[in-house]
Amino acid sequence: MVTTLTVNGTSHQIDLPGDVPLLWVLRDAIGLTGTKYGCGVAACGACTVHIDGQAVRSCQVALGDVSGDITTIEGIGTPDAMAAIQDAWVTHQVAQCGFCQSGQIMMAAALLAQNPSPDDREIDETMSGNLCRCGTYPRIRAAIHTAAEQLRKA
Repeated sequence: MVTTLTVNGTSHQIDLPGDVPLLWVLRDAIGLTGTKYGCGVAACGACTVHIDGQAVRSCQVALGDVSGDITTIEGIGTPDAMAAIQDAWVTHQVAQCGFCQSGQIMMAAALLAQNPSPDDREIDETMSGNLCRCGTYPRIRAAIHTAAEQLRKA
């Protein structure tokens, strides 16, 4: 089955069965390895990407079910300028091992797109499905607040 996907603004012709998880299409067929495999059951959030601006777990979305434009961690900034959330991530030194980072950032970006001024409760609620084995949750929350402030000023 040949499927056309738009990923980070680029069209890709994918010749794979419709039941292949989007995560493996992104990593193995397209070569975008920023999206991580964590658990395979949508419990950790490492594989979070956006489909038409909505955060989804790519390990649980079958290729045949994809409807809309996909954005991965590689598509939220530019080579010359990081997205506000990426910049805030660096400022607050969120990354420890870095494994959860792309999924965390993608979830945070979706939150800020829907809610430009989230409070701590809203951040914690939205981010609760994205696990960080290093426990940098206070830094994640601080980075989201900083990115929200940067976006409001822009």
